[in-house]
Amino acid sequence: MTLNSFESLVIIGVIALGTFITRALPFICFPNESKTPKYILYLGKVLPYPAIGLLIVYCLKNVSILQSPHGIPEGIAVLCVVLLHLWKENTFLSIGGGTLVYMLLLKLI
Repeated sequence: MTLNSFESLVIIGVIALGTFITRALPFICFPNESKTPKYILYLGKVLPYPAIGLLIVYCLKNVSILQSPHGIPEGIAVLCVVLLHLWKENTFLSIGGGTLVYMLLLKLI
């Protein structure tokens, strides 16, 4: 499917508008002068854990322990992420290190 220039600009505009709205909406709904509602504070405390769990399930859903390489690269990468995070408590380092280890294992195994 080939798009002309106008169609491409419309798509880019709609995506930019959607991105802007999702970024600006919290500032519009909760201005600085008002106190943040308790349920929003609660959601901010409890939602990161299920979100991370969902990402882990999504990343590991197609891993088969019955076929080669039997999930070994994924298991080692997950272990690397956990150990790096327990050691340095740096999310960027944990994710980056785990990704690097996983990519190296895919090329080597």
